Amino acid sequence: MSAFRKILMATIAIATVAGQAYAQDVKVLRIGLDGGENEADQVRRTECVKPGLIAATGVSEVQIFPSPNYNGVIQGLLGGTIDMAMMGASSYASIYLKDPNAVTPVLTTKQEDGSNGYYSIMVARKDSGIKTLADAKGKKLGFADPDSTSGYLVPNVSLPKDIGMPVKQFFSETGFGGGHENLVLGVLDKKFDVGTTFGSATGDWAQGYTSGNLHIMVSKGLLDMDDIVQVWKSPLIPNGPLMVSNKLPSDIQKKVTAYFAELPKTDKGCFESFTGGGYVDWTAVDQSFYQTIIDARKSVIGG
Repeated sequence: MSAFRKILMATIAIATVAGQAYAQDVKVLRIGLDGGENEADQVRRTECVKPGLIAATGVSEVQIFPSPNYNGVIQGLLGGTIDMAMMGASSYASIYLKDPNAVTPVLTTKQEDGSNGYYSIMVARKDSGIKTLADAKGKKLGFADPDSTSGYLVPNVSLPKDIGMPVKQFFSETGFGGGHENLVLGVLDKKFDVGTTFGSATGDWAQGYTSGNLHIMVSKGLLDMDDIVQVWKSPLIPNGPLMVSNKLPSDIQKKVTAYFAELPKTDKGCFESFTGGGYVDWTAVDQSFYQTIIDARKSVIGG
């Protein structure tokens, strides 16, 4: 064996051992929560995955990090202080546009009808007299969060086509509710005349449809659908991804993905809790599944 080949083989061996040591050094996995729902409820819904992730990956601890907004989790994933998160497509697009190698989208939720999408839904108080987009002209519009797909990006892409002018010309004022739950509460409290949130737009209206923020709020007793009306619905939006940080060793990434992929079969209750309910399984995804949202975010927000 030549001297060069010996050096090369030794280098490969050292790299392999170093990689294995790095994998073994991962003692804690950190899950980010985006603030779309109140912190206590988000943490409660996520807690159930801890034992399974520990068993599947061999780490000693799984920590949950709630953020008051989407950007906190985005920055955590970009900086490597968060290892995984389930967020909307626009949040993934934000990460991808800043660093295409930061995370990998691995799974997204699937509805009972087999679809992998949902809708931005604009709501108003039932007693406001606002029933259509035309009625909302000159009113105050609330968005959920600047990094929300359904609560900001898609309305800013789709609404101008339906109202025939820029959003800021049609509405008297716009603002942010601080997450989807707070946005709807803001509409109920008359902070906003209309507001954008999300839902499956299928199933029983009284239940807040089959999945999405309205459904979650109804299930928690925070919303009576008789108090609101639907003013507008967007085109179909791809369900957001479960993202895994590429700073994790590849074997840990694979184990995390495999654990979540099997969760609907191994623990249906935990799967429903983690995803917010209304979904039956996962679908494997990659970056290409979100290209239209990446393009839209680049066009509307720039990053």
